[in-house]
Amino acid sequence: MKAFLFRYPNLFRRVMNLWPPLFFSGIKLVTISSDFRSARVDLKWRPWTKNINASQYGGSLFSMTDPYYALLLFGCLGYERYIIWDKSADIDFISPGIGRLTAEFHLEDEQLHQIREMTAEGDKCFPEFVVYIRDQQGTLVAKVTRRLYVRLHAKHR
Repeated sequence: MKAFLFRYPNLFRRVMNLWPPLFFSGIKLVTISSDFRSARVDLKWRPWTKNINASQYGGSLFSMTDPYYALLLFGCLGYERYIIWDKSADIDFISPGIGRLTAEFHLEDEQLHQIREMTAEGDKCFPEFVVYIRDQQGTLVAKVTRRLYVRLHAKHR
């Protein structure tokens, strides 16, 4: 199933949008590039995604960034070759998130090259990625730093 989904990014996007943890939280994968190098995710403005201050619930902001860098890396590096996990994450809330929020994810050639180089001998790699969450006016709402664990599967070391 994974092999099939990672071959068809548009189908991958549709399946992700039906995944209950994202679907019921109002999180939508809006776009994903055909080469898995970039994606855009929106958090819908819904009564159940608001906190007591009538801004977006912080946990929803954190969740909207959760799986995407790992999934993009799987798409670029190959899920069959690499073990990729979230290791840690940090969120810095900058301003209240009102309305629909957006996060954009990008992988650069240099980042992918460094990961391949650092893991080529079977070593672990802990790349960090920063994603910015913005409102519809472009105002910065939160900065999320995600650290991943990346290593070749044993049979590829």
